[in-house]
Amino acid sequence: MIILPAIDLKKGRCVILTKGEFKSEKIYNEDPINQAEIFYEAGLNNLHIVDLDGALEGNLINLDIIKKIINKFDIKVEVGGGIRNDESISKLIDIGAEKIILGTEAIKDKNFLESSCKKYPKKIALALDVRKNNIAASGWKEQTNINVIDYLNLIKEFGVSRIIYTDIEKDGTNSGPNYNDSYEIANNFEIPLVVSGGISSIKDINKIISENQKIEGIIIGKAIYEKRISLEDLSKIK
Repeated sequence: MIILPAIDLKKGRCVILTKGEFKSEKIYNEDPINQAEIFYEAGLNNLHIVDLDGALEGNLINLDIIKKIINKFDIKVEVGGGIRNDESISKLIDIGAEKIILGTEAIKDKNFLESSCKKYPKKIALALDVRKNNIAASGWKEQTNINVIDYLNLIKEFGVSRIIYTDIEKDGTNSGPNYNDSYEIANNFEIPLVVSGGISSIKDINKIISENQKIEGIIIGKAIYEKRISLEDLSKIK
C-alpha cells in the first residue's frame, strides 16, 4: 500500500480545505518545504502535492516550491492543480515529478488526456473529484453532470497510470472515506486506484488494506496535520 501524505499549496503555504470549500481554508504550515522534510524524515517516500492556486487560475502557480521539494528530498512526488496543457506537463516532468495529475482539462477534453498518456507513458494520473457520483472540475467549483463510472468506461483504454478518487463530501471531514464507491471503481477497472478524502484514523487505512487488495494507495491530509494519525504508524504500513 502506497501512503501519500498531502501538501495542498495556497499562497505558498500548506493548507487544508473542508469539502473543497476555499473559504474553509486552514493554514497548517507556513513552510511547505519544511513540511515535506517532516514527512521525509519520518520515512515516508511518496508525496501528493496539489497547487490549489493553480487549480483556481488554470495554470501552475507554485512551481518553484514544488521544484525545491523535488530537488531537496529523495521522494516520489505526484503533482496536480492547474495542469491544463502540454507545457505544464513538460515542466513538471523536467523537474522530476513522478506522476502528473490531470483533472479539469482531462474531464473537458478526453483527447488531451489520451494524447498526454501516449506522450508520457506511465506518468499521467487522473484526478476524479466526485460529488454525489458526478465529477467536479475547476478547483471543485464547477459541478458537471458527468457520471464517474460512465466517464471511466470512456477512458479506460487510454493508458492512465493511476486514478485518484476523491469524494468531495468526505474531504477534510475526518469522517472516513467513501468505501463503497472506491471499491466499485477498484473492482471494475484495471487502472490502479488511490483513495482520497475523509481518512481519519489508522483503522480506516487498515480497513481498506484488509477489504480491497486492488487499491494501490491512500492520500492522507487533515488527519496527519491534526495528529489523528502518527507519521510513525504510517511509516510502518507496507
